[in-house]
Amino acid sequence: MEAYAAHLRRADLGNRTTRLRVARKFVRLYPDLEVWRHAPLVERLGSVDPRRGPAYCCARVRPYLYFLIATGRLVLDWPWILGAQCHVLPMATLPGPVQAFAAGLHEQLHRLGYPSPDGTKVERAIGYFFVRHGHAVVEVGDDGLAAFAEALAAFPKREDALAIFGSPERLTANLRDLRSSVFRFHTALYHQGRVHQPPRRQVPRPGLLKVKPAMRDFIERYAAARLAQRSHPGTVDKFRNAGRHLADWLAVHHPEIASFAELTREMVLAYAASQVSAGVNIETHIGRMSSLAVLFRDTTAWEWADAPARPLLGHRDLPKRPNRVPRFIPAEELGRLMEAIRTLDCPYQRAALIIARWSGARRGEIRRLDLDCLDQYLDGTPRLRIPPGKTATERLIPLHPEAAQAIRELQALALPSRGFRDDYSGRESARLFVRRGRRLSAFYLFEAALQTACERAGLVDHAGRATITAHRFRHTVGTELVEGGARLHTVMKMLGHTSTGMTLVYAHLSDATLREEYLKVLGPGAQIAGPLAATLRAGAMPPDSIAWLKANFFRTELELGHCLRLPEEGPCECDLYLTCAKFVTTPEYAPRLRERREREIALAEEARERGFAREVERHECTRRRIEQLLVELGEAIDSSL
Repeated sequence: MEAYAAHLRRADLGNRTTRLRVARKFVRLYPDLEVWRHAPLVERLGSVDPRRGPAYCCARVRPYLYFLIATGRLVLDWPWILGAQCHVLPMATLPGPVQAFAAGLHEQLHRLGYPSPDGTKVERAIGYFFVRHGHAVVEVGDDGLAAFAEALAAFPKREDALAIFGSPERLTANLRDLRSSVFRFHTALYHQGRVHQPPRRQVPRPGLLKVKPAMRDFIERYAAARLAQRSHPGTVDKFRNAGRHLADWLAVHHPEIASFAELTREMVLAYAASQVSAGVNIETHIGRMSSLAVLFRDTTAWEWADAPARPLLGHRDLPKRPNRVPRFIPAEELGRLMEAIRTLDCPYQRAALIIARWSGARRGEIRRLDLDCLDQYLDGTPRLRIPPGKTATERLIPLHPEAAQAIRELQALALPSRGFRDDYSGRESARLFVRRGRRLSAFYLFEAALQTACERAGLVDHAGRATITAHRFRHTVGTELVEGGARLHTVMKMLGHTSTGMTLVYAHLSDATLREEYLKVLGPGAQIAGPLAATLRAGAMPPDSIAWLKANFFRTELELGHCLRLPEEGPCECDLYLTCAKFVTTPEYAPRLRERREREIALAEEARERGFAREVERHECTRRRIEQLLVELGEAIDSSL
């Protein structure tokens, strides 16, 4: 106690007499500190109401406990540290190395662009970690931060948590503020090179999945194996999520199942059926079932003892992914949207969307752009280096000057900071979309920005949600390149495709082209020939038939025209579709008709030489029908043949 009294005199703290009296009373109550350390948490924390008794003494003795920690006489646990809610530790009372450590963190945050008052949050975090680690707070690393995160997640689950804080709202608010303070602390540690991983925002989830211990260990062991094979962390997270969702379903519908080794094919199929009946999004359903198929196939092949004895899902069991036509942004909507994007206040949001508009890059690729991603070709055209993404391939593409200027503006805003490790290449580099030492999220750069821009441009649905997504910029670039006559290889390189099949999706006919071709046949005044021509000119076709033709006209194409037979009429039974009642042709097919006429004349002559009279008659009949169609189309006929 004499050492504590000397400490109070040196620190020149007020209420020395009261502090010393409270410490002596605490020593009388708990002469053995181990007894106090193993007492219930509520008793150890104490209370200031009423202002007397052992509980009041425990609540007021904290300065003495801090002294014991600083002198290495006491080590406290995280539940007590979190339950205390606030630790008043003026920097002047802390050891010299800890004060220097705090000053270094303040300076680091200032270099990252944080305002000076944010230093108080770092001091709060240092106080918490000092109470836990004492002088060793200056050596806190990844393990110490992970232990804090685990304790913070476990504290709300304690039975006495509400008794300590009084209400769920107060508990949530206190832990949220503490998490924010430690986020600043973690950020400063990362950029000083003291920890290996940058901090990540914790996104609250509406519910917890019930996963039994054996299944959880199985999933984590598989995730670790895939990470060791250098699989992308995002891909590994998909395996985790799929396994947890299946385990949660099993906990409700088959509580007797404790391990995936007991899983049967019938259970997995029942789980898939439940996803459909619950209305799960088709893409989510496909992703989960595909991940489960790979997970069980791998672990069964690896002969894990807790894996199913045989693969439970094959490729035939997986839902078929619908092949959709790319949804490009119409020119009128695109113009309004870009005007709204250019008025966004945040330069990071503005630059992200402008880059997406002119490069067609994926969201993840844009978010991971390096700070030095921009250079130029020999002729001065800006060139963008896109990092490896979905296809694990880096590429260089030309860039519109507007996007290049947006990148230069962000480069001018960049502050000195530590780089970030790339999940694909493993290389650490400075990034473009970094503010205050942390990478901006894809949600902030794209979803939130597009919501604001679409509201300004009037591109929202009845619920007020944006009707444009970031990926539609990619579809727009691909469509514009194809319709502009770009070669297939050019489109592949621009969009980072690895197969022509991916690029051919964009080689579709635009609405304008479809309308032009449709009007050639079904529009007013169209020049057409064939048995159906009179019906089309008179507009006598039923509306439902016209609607079907609008959607399927190009699928009806034949060699010399179109057969407009509807599905309910069945397949065309006429071998010579030139005489079919539903056949129609246009002037565009005139060259093919002339070639067919010449071929029929040659075939008729050959049949005549061989004495095949019926064949001669058939070819002559076809020739006359072709000549009739050419006349109806206003085409001249070469009578010399």
